[in-house]
Amino acid sequence: MDEDMMREAADDKLINDAFQHLLDSYLSSRHRKKVDIITKAYNFARQAHKGVRRLSGEPYIMHPIAVAQIACEEVGLGSTSICAALLHDVVEDTDYTTEDIENIFGPKIAQIVDGLTKISGGIFGEQASAQAENFKKLLLTMSEDIRVILIKICDRLHNMRTLESQPANKQYKIAGETLYIYAPLANRLGLNKVKTELENLSFQYEHPEEYASIKEKLASTHAQRHELFDEFTVPIEVELQKMGIHYEIKERVKSPYSIWSKMQNKHVTFDEIYDILAVRIIFTPNNREDEINECFKIYVAISKIYKSHPDRLRDWLSHPKANGYQALHVTLMSKQGRWIEVQIRSDRMDEIAEQGFAAHWKYKDGDDDEYTEDEAELNEWLRTIKEILDDPQPDAMDFLDAIKLNLFASEIFVFTPKGEIKTMPAGCTALDFAFTIHTFLGSHCIGAKVNHKLVPLSHKLQSGDQVEILTSKSQHVQPSWINFVSTAKAKAKIQAILRRNSRDQQKQGEEMFTEFCKKNNIDNIQAAADQLTEFHESRSRDDFYQSLADKTILLGEKDLDELQGKEAGKKGWRRLVPFLGRDKKKKEGAAEQPELFVVPEKFNRKKPIFITDDNITQYKFKHCCHPIPGDDVLGFIDGRHQIEIHKRACPVAAKLKASFGNRILDAKWDMHKKLFFDATIRIQGIDRVGMLLDISQIISSQMSVNIHRLTITSEDGMFDGSVELRVHDRDDVKEIMTNLRKIEDLKDVTQIM
Repeated sequence: MDEDMMREAADDKLINDAFQHLLDSYLSSRHRKKVDIITKAYNFARQAHKGVRRLSGEPYIMHPIAVAQIACEEVGLGSTSICAALLHDVVEDTDYTTEDIENIFGPKIAQIVDGLTKISGGIFGEQASAQAENFKKLLLTMSEDIRVILIKICDRLHNMRTLESQPANKQYKIAGETLYIYAPLANRLGLNKVKTELENLSFQYEHPEEYASIKEKLASTHAQRHELFDEFTVPIEVELQKMGIHYEIKERVKSPYSIWSKMQNKHVTFDEIYDILAVRIIFTPNNREDEINECFKIYVAISKIYKSHPDRLRDWLSHPKANGYQALHVTLMSKQGRWIEVQIRSDRMDEIAEQGFAAHWKYKDGDDDEYTEDEAELNEWLRTIKEILDDPQPDAMDFLDAIKLNLFASEIFVFTPKGEIKTMPAGCTALDFAFTIHTFLGSHCIGAKVNHKLVPLSHKLQSGDQVEILTSKSQHVQPSWINFVSTAKAKAKIQAILRRNSRDQQKQGEEMFTEFCKKNNIDNIQAAADQLTEFHESRSRDDFYQSLADKTILLGEKDLDELQGKEAGKKGWRRLVPFLGRDKKKKEGAAEQPELFVVPEKFNRKKPIFITDDNITQYKFKHCCHPIPGDDVLGFIDGRHQIEIHKRACPVAAKLKASFGNRILDAKWDMHKKLFFDATIRIQGIDRVGMLLDISQIISSQMSVNIHRLTITSEDGMFDGSVELRVHDRDDVKEIMTNLRKIEDLKDVTQIM
């Protein structure tokens, strides 16, 4: 048997085994058994993708089978969804059309496949925000059938699981997009397991060293955590058995991504995170109608064993989260002096927490994976998105941000004057509430009565507030409103109204500029406008015109000088050169502005760029994240074909990865400790004589590092301060922090920049 035949036989076995595993998973589910149509879809897809391989080298058909497997086993979908998952790439990648799919498999499967094709397809210009546009399509389609988005998330999960075959710049693009769009979407649909895996996979590719470090720390603390879990749960188990409850107790360990996020946001070390371990009590109720009462009975019983934290009781039983999540969370003090969170939920609640809305289908007598009013909350959310889409926005990035506000929101419950309950995101204001009820109410809102007391528009609402909106016909939307609303709907409506108002001003500004140009004999008005837009650092020509109309920019001599080139030497991008100079060799050429590297047309974007001591001035270092050597970084090709350097975890970079993925580059440091960079460390501890001396000795004497500025404030025996240093790279910062932690009475050392 020759090599090709052997390879073909091995491929056949691989494919057949994968499909058999899919059928076995489907047959063991609670769905009606429509094996014939699944087999038909598999045979059709296998024939359509015949001979095609993925980047990893495996036959292409393995991808649709894997997506169908995830849809079936991990999301709990039925035959319609499994068929659509098997066929999801056929229309996009082969000569078959949606009509062909409809003729063979019927309208429902064809509609879902068409939705999936619309999301993936589409040709976008260089400047267009491709992912944000895709996302718009995705949301529009998902209003037709929620299964489209569920399968798209399964597709993304499999792509993330097989990401190692992609080049590094593609990995950052796909991982960034996943964190920015798909993980929050999975969370909003209640797919907790999927969300966690998407986050961890993204984290693993974007920050491999931090990921490995946290995994190692979790492994090394496993035994001690398990011992704590056993000691803590023994008395609980005794009590539950006495009560005659059928239960299971699980150990929930925080995911590496969640741990890392908390370390970044709270500026703490791994050892300072107290909630790595949580305990989950999952019980089977004797009576489904009574499961909420049983949750509270368990809570009462265990709070007699351990003292509960008064501020950390979270009740999502009576008012589930918008993604369907129901549970009772209580934090108890263990005998070892550690707070431990206990999550109490029924088996039904647990399944919905892990599988989301799809799990609802298991608890009702519907047709195969059809859904009904159980998704009322979800449909409400889709309706909000539809309203946002009604006002098409010029900037797709704004759209993404607006949707993300809705995805991430944790909820509060607010009442109307008539006692109707409304779910709102935490941190929302009276003005948000007004726009939620009606656009007219929002745009003419002058204030509100919260619990019968008069409050301003910007008043933040709390759960349980009763809100009455006060309006006046003379009130109109103000630009400042955008700063204190937080809901996507309110932001979108305010922007739409302001845009309508600003068009008149822009027209007025344009007329003023045309007049100025005619008066000073300037011919090319549009080019002149663009030049002054850049000169005044306005975001766009329209913004420049608007600034002219509202008198925030006044045209004068300096503008004429700029247009006539008298200040050419001062023109250009004001950039932050991140280092202080090459020791003392910086006298003669100090005034020269280094040339920025311009990306040529045939530039290989798959290869990494190396930032060296010699070429560092050719790249733009933006103020948003202040990267220094040793940070995980990436490059981004901007509109002028120059390269910006960002930290991979920078929020600006997150948007760029999600929206301009084809312009992301892998960037690596190749520095040799010649240059200096700014870094700031925060220190806190007990104030004592000699503390300042100890700190400066460690930094200056031991490590020969130059302290640029040291600021310390002391109050009631405690001090809080920051040290600005000149360092070569991130390793210097880590070493300094390690040595500072050894100082007696210095309790907390964190890195700011």
